Amino acid sequence: MSTKILLIDDEEKLRSLLARLLRLEGFTISEAPTLKAAWKVIETDEPDVILCDVKLPDGNGVDFIAQVKQKHLPTEIILLTAYGNIPDGIQAMKNGAFDYITKGDDNNKVIPLLHKALEKVQLQKRVQQLESLVGKKYSFDSIIGKAASMGNAVSLAKKVAPTDATVLLLGETGTGKEVFAQAIYNASGRNNKAFVALNCGAFTKDLLESELFGHKAGAFTGAVKDKKGLIEEANGGTLFLDEIGEMPVDLQSKLLRVLETGEFIKTGDTKTSKVNVRIIAATNRNLQEAVKEGHFREDLFYRLNVFAIELPPLRERKEDMQMLAEYYTRLFAAKTNRKITGISKEALKALQNHRWKGNTRELKNVIERAVILEDGDALSIEVSTLDLQTNSDSSRNLFDLSVMEKEHIQKVLAFAKGNKTEAARLLNIGLTTLYRKMEEYGIPK
Repeated sequence: MSTKILLIDDEEKLRSLLARLLRLEGFTISEAPTLKAAWKVIETDEPDVILCDVKLPDGNGVDFIAQVKQKHLPTEIILLTAYGNIPDGIQAMKNGAFDYITKGDDNNKVIPLLHKALEKVQLQKRVQQLESLVGKKYSFDSIIGKAASMGNAVSLAKKVAPTDATVLLLGETGTGKEVFAQAIYNASGRNNKAFVALNCGAFTKDLLESELFGHKAGAFTGAVKDKKGLIEEANGGTLFLDEIGEMPVDLQSKLLRVLETGEFIKTGDTKTSKVNVRIIAATNRNLQEAVKEGHFREDLFYRLNVFAIELPPLRERKEDMQMLAEYYTRLFAAKTNRKITGISKEALKALQNHRWKGNTRELKNVIERAVILEDGDALSIEVSTLDLQTNSDSSRNLFDLSVMEKEHIQKVLAFAKGNKTEAARLLNIGLTTLYRKMEEYGIPK
């Protein structure tokens, strides 16, 4: 772990004393009496953590935080103040401070706090390294697979990408529709403008209308000011509408108008607005059946179906399983700083026999969980533990779900060293949900 600390304080005796204490703990310390001097250190030797006084001869530590964060440096800042000031503390946290502590009274907190800040910095750096290794996150080159069906889908997407044609991505949940949408966007002439994504199934009708088309102040209770919709946000760029099959029928007519004329009306408005936006839509539903059932407008279907691309499910890409599993193993092993060099034959067999109803998204989650639980250097996956169902209908999970959930939460919390925010991220649940489940299962907070 890197240990470069920058200490900024104009009180030389206090600064030297703290610097001496931190060096005894093994930290590499740079000192600066002013913000001007501090910037020179930052430019030449990017520190991992900055301990900064609030009151300095040439500026304020609270404002300094915002300036450092604007440069997007993987650096955490802890503010030190002689006198506790609640408004300063609040503003410091808003500006991105790691913490805000009082000199003297909180000296015993500094070293543990530094270790926590350094852990966060190291995690950020590992993520950056991974992203650089992966390259263009959503380019066609980042789509993994050698199956002919996937190769055909990529070929079609590459051909349509440079055009402004509307694209309809078809496939089961987790087949990578948003990745394809992003890849198409990045290979288009609109890649210097916005890419805006919206899950049409995640909102009620009224909320979806407001999110998509925007509203005027006073349009409904709570609409205290004008709101720009996502269609307008994506003007000049690309709008990705995921789960388009879930859009209410009466909103479908408004979307059809956008596709046909480039015009729309905000909720509560009387005049039309113009946009130039490319639509990429995606669905896991059979839209033709939805048309027959009266749940989807036929005219909208034909407008969306200008260029359809079907993404194959993972169960039809058996030849890609090992490649994908090894990729996600390397990714999560590096992300969590684990020394896992491969996948056992038994684990690979279990993966290949699984139905994968959630496709690559499910595989990704399974691998991440397995990496967290793995103690050896080769990834091993116990079918019963991970609730992997084989193609045999007789295969059942024999464990009580609540027991498994409690044990899994405990293991993830232990892996995250008690960090609830990180544990919630790994579990793919909200922080409030994690706290609720901890209370439900009697897990100590």
